[in-house]
Amino acid sequence: MRAHTRPLVEDVDLNDVAAGDGYLFVRDGVGIAGRGVAARVPLGDVAVALSAIDHIDEVGDVHPLAIGSIPFEPGAPCELVIPQVVVGKDADGRRWVTMIDGATFEPPASRPEPKAQAFTVAPLTDVDHYLAAVTTARNAVRDGLLTKAVIAREVIVTSPEPIDVHAVLRRLKASFGSSYRYSVDGFIGASPELLIAVEGNTVRCHPLAGTTARTGDPETDRRAAAELLASEKNQIEHRVVIDMIHDTLLPFCSFLDWEPEPSIISVANVQHLGTALEGQLSDPRPHVLDLVRALSPTPALGGFPRDEALALIARAEGFTRGRYGGAVGWVDAAGDGTWAVAIRCAELSADRRQARLVAGGGIVAESDPLSELAETQAKLQAMLSAIVRP
Repeated sequence: MRAHTRPLVEDVDLNDVAAGDGYLFVRDGVGIAGRGVAARVPLGDVAVALSAIDHIDEVGDVHPLAIGSIPFEPGAPCELVIPQVVVGKDADGRRWVTMIDGATFEPPASRPEPKAQAFTVAPLTDVDHYLAAVTTARNAVRDGLLTKAVIAREVIVTSPEPIDVHAVLRRLKASFGSSYRYSVDGFIGASPELLIAVEGNTVRCHPLAGTTARTGDPETDRRAAAELLASEKNQIEHRVVIDMIHDTLLPFCSFLDWEPEPSIISVANVQHLGTALEGQLSDPRPHVLDLVRALSPTPALGGFPRDEALALIARAEGFTRGRYGGAVGWVDAAGDGTWAVAIRCAELSADRRQARLVAGGGIVAESDPLSELAETQAKLQAMLSAIVRP
């Protein structure tokens, strides 16, 4: 393959570039959008495939890239997409377009028009089954078999008309602009959680664990945030995640720094406990995909110890998670990239008349099944509010 990168003079909205049939990974206006498919590459072959592209770079320090999602289940089959056209924006305001094998790019000319359509929303996971699974996980923690396990449940949204992905992406931008918004082969979402970002020798991550709902009332939300910070149950859940990520990254780093105490990370519908980590990678530095595979699934979506938690999830949860709870993001030919935890998401059917939504929560010894159910309801609102427009 041959790629050509040139500066992009005109400003474009990456959501409109991706539209309903392209690829997107963006946060606060910084990110990439892709169109077309130059190649689909198995995950293990991505680094070699990208490095083999003959590239003319008129911008400087821009590389061909691949985008995709990695499933929750370790070792599940996975391919990333090398788009024919990639439009990129960075934090310094640079804009560029990379075109492969003679592809062309025309700036988007239209946006979706508002419309109303009918929807039905129903649980795929029986509520009693979910509550029983939470109880099973809680009892396993109390019995000392594991420290934490994440139990999730499924919801299905159905419409007689296709769901307009482009319109959903624009609504996610309006409500969740500071989340990592993505669209990859019918998998769309707005994740607040950075799994890993590598830029040169700098590595960053921002894990989240511990959640409370937002009401929209500032005083009520302030009290809820204070209770979240003071909650022993949520602090334990959060600490498990931070310790695992720290211990996993440290062997790759010459130094690794992290916030001494978690802070409140607020998005439109919920508040989380979050802790930022940043460090310098040792030479020879690892490829970002090596770090993604080492970290995912994190204890924030699986549990700890990992193998025991994943085994319990497989026994108790009652469904296959697929792309939910894995990782979604991009990687370039230099081995840099940004990957988010694949949450607050919807997986669309081929005809786009159905969307499967999944939400879960970390279960520890003090977890209450009904409170965990309420937490999943709050988390599901992110995608429900973006999809359902009666």
